[in-house]
Amino acid sequence: MDVREFRKSGHFPSLLSAFLYFDVSFMIWVLCGALSLYITKDFGLTDAQKATMVAIPTLGGSIFRVPMGILADRIGSRKTGIIGMVLTIIPLLWGWLGGTSLSQVQSLGFLLGIAGASFAVSLSLASRWYPPQYQGLAMGIAGAGNSGTALATFFGPQLAASIGWHNVFGLTMIPLTLVLIIYIFLAKDSPNQPAPKKWIDYLSAFKNADTWWFSLFYAITFGGFVGFSNYFSIFFYDVYGDNTIAGGLSKIQIGYLVTITVIAGSFFRPVGGYIADRIGGMRFMLVLYSVITVCAFAVSTMPGSFVTMLIFTSIMMACLGMGNGSIFQLVPQRFPKEIGVVTGIVGAAGGLGGFLLPNNVLGPLKQATGSHVTGFLVVACLVFAVTLAFYAVTRSWRKAWAASGSGVNY
Repeated sequence: MDVREFRKSGHFPSLLSAFLYFDVSFMIWVLCGALSLYITKDFGLTDAQKATMVAIPTLGGSIFRVPMGILADRIGSRKTGIIGMVLTIIPLLWGWLGGTSLSQVQSLGFLLGIAGASFAVSLSLASRWYPPQYQGLAMGIAGAGNSGTALATFFGPQLAASIGWHNVFGLTMIPLTLVLIIYIFLAKDSPNQPAPKKWIDYLSAFKNADTWWFSLFYAITFGGFVGFSNYFSIFFYDVYGDNTIAGGLSKIQIGYLVTITVIAGSFFRPVGGYIADRIGGMRFMLVLYSVITVCAFAVSTMPGSFVTMLIFTSIMMACLGMGNGSIFQLVPQRFPKEIGVVTGIVGAAGGLGGFLLPNNVLGPLKQATGSHVTGFLVVACLVFAVTLAFYAVTRSWRKAWAASGSGVNY
């Protein structure tokens, strides 16, 4: 690939703005998960309550993504992004100056979903600037902003240990403000921005069966990434922490392990988009789903060595990240004129998957069985079932809209 040709084909300042907005927003969105070992200590929560607490921001992001996606299509991604960042200040202030009860933490966590809704805005901002042959890479670069999760899991526990978790929320407003300023000056809506439609017209995307298929497939890849990102602190500490075994890992060391897995998922997202551009998103996704299934089964064996577990979880997260990039190589090809709202819908499904994973699978099964084994066995079986569904659906897509002579690899 010619890098100069790629840069000339679009608007790099807007792509950079999309990445930064996504990056700082993701860092904020997963704060409850990154700080979970400190927050849960203050309130003495059960396994199920811990899972719910870290999952609620993901649910908020799922709900806010659809209106933010519609707004991006209607008034432009630039204005929508500015609105989103300004509103994100509210839960950060609440977490800094309040957050003194579990109900408050859950409420402000839900509002952190506004930051999670940045997905529908940043990806539509990036997508409209680039031609079909570069969609996978452009969307992958913008989507690599989920690396902000790594910033939260790496620095969050260290800061919470030294200044308290409340002050971490306040401190986070500084990078958010800096990115807001950069975004205001650099971001620009593409001339390909579609004309505004009536609000009701945007909902027609819900009637398309392909919207729901993409939503299911993304619920696995993105839902897995964000769900595990939020839950892995609890998981690793339960299995390898110093509260479980003598000489086990400290909370800060657990943060380092989680950061490694998150980095694997984040930085492989653009790799997934690039490979999808080269060989086709459909082909690549079948490989990725298969590897994710195997890794989930491997995690369920609960190896005694945390290094071995780290290898399994990192490979799984890398494949989930590449899957996110691969799926969004396909979405703009199928819905070029409705990318904002469809990104919002599909992204909402991904967020919902990220909520259900810890809240309805991993947390309750851990509390019911006393072990994480059953939860990961269920995850493995679910991914395997979706792999079969993906294979069947994409065969029909090749006949319906993914034409081999279009110049785009599917």
